Amino acid sequence: MTDHNEHSGLAERRGRIVIDLSEYRESRDPMPVAFHRLELNQILRVYGRMVGEGEWRDYAIDHLRDRAVFSVFKRSGDLPAYTIEKNPKLAQKQGAFSIVNTQGRILKRGHELAQVMKFFDKVQKLTD
Repeated sequence: MTDHNEHSGLAERRGRIVIDLSEYRESRDPMPVAFHRLELNQILRVYGRMVGEGEWRDYAIDHLRDRAVFSVFKRSGDLPAYTIEKNPKLAQKQGAFSIVNTQGRILKRGHELAQVMKFFDKVQKLTD
């Protein structure tokens, strides 16, 4: 404990300010939006089912400053067939979760991920 205080005093005497690195990171670069574990479980459950049926083959997860995106691909080199997005800024409005197709059209939006993910149950029934 004494080393820390000595170093802090030395830095202050030299005209420097000691800042905790974690505080600096939080103030400078806010944490990106991410899916929580339970949300990822719901998404991966549907993804696994669709992979088993041969509909989807690959996925990507992006954690951006304003939203988190889970993209699913029919083939690895293509554009994503669907993106499942979490945008906390829309939580009080239309709902934080949405499913978007390749053209950028919002196919389903809601406050609860489980309800939004039911969209893929209907897609499966339409293709059968």
